[in-house]
Amino acid sequence: MIPARVIPCLSLVGDSLVKTVKFDNYAYIGDPINTVRIFNELEVDELCFLDIRASVNNTPPNISLLKQIADECFMPLSYGGGIKDFETVQAIFSAGFEKVVINTAAHRNPKLIPQLAETFGSQAIVGSIDVKKNIWGKYVVYVNDGTEKITKDAVEWAKEMQLMGVGELMITSIDKDGTWAGYDLDIISKVANALEIPVIANGGAGSVSHLGEAVNKGHASAVSVGSMVVYQKKGMGVLVNFPDRKTLERELARK
Repeated sequence: MIPARVIPCLSLVGDSLVKTVKFDNYAYIGDPINTVRIFNELEVDELCFLDIRASVNNTPPNISLLKQIADECFMPLSYGGGIKDFETVQAIFSAGFEKVVINTAAHRNPKLIPQLAETFGSQAIVGSIDVKKNIWGKYVVYVNDGTEKITKDAVEWAKEMQLMGVGELMITSIDKDGTWAGYDLDIISKVANALEIPVIANGGAGSVSHLGEAVNKGHASAVSVGSMVVYQKKGMGVLVNFPDRKTLERELARK
């Protein structure tokens, strides 16, 4: 049994899968339905889909596409992107998804998460925080796919989201996204040590050893992976894959 969850996190733009580098320069990966079928065969435990341009473009989730994904998928699903209100979340759950990922909406509409948690349960709500270091080395929080800076301390904002009622918290380093250079262990550990809920490390995974570092040094409860499960290797072509489970068990075993 793998000691921590390893969650492929797949980025959507419209009805296509893409992969970004530092939240920019996204490249086409393929069709989400075919990709789900491959992950079914690989027996992945959980999948996350994020429509990375929905909030910026002010477009709602593509419920038709989400229903197609859910109908094809054998594992639990989470979705984020373009979520503004309770009715949208209802539609996402009705489409067959088990969790929603809330980022920009938590800042825009602070009453939304408590309402969702009360109705659907905290276990169905994933808070999401995107951070980037400024020139002084301070972590700055961004919303709207990394385009809008907000005046929130990352750790304090994570604590606020926990109080709102999220059941887990995804922390993403914009600087590390798509770099294959490893997670930002500093911010992961700061957030994980400040919260009582599970923390998902996201942004920068390039090897199984990086996943182990996020769990064992960053104290993350789960790890999200992007580039390393959609490309053969850094700089090489698209190949949907998943790490060997025995290797994962060894690297993720808490030390």
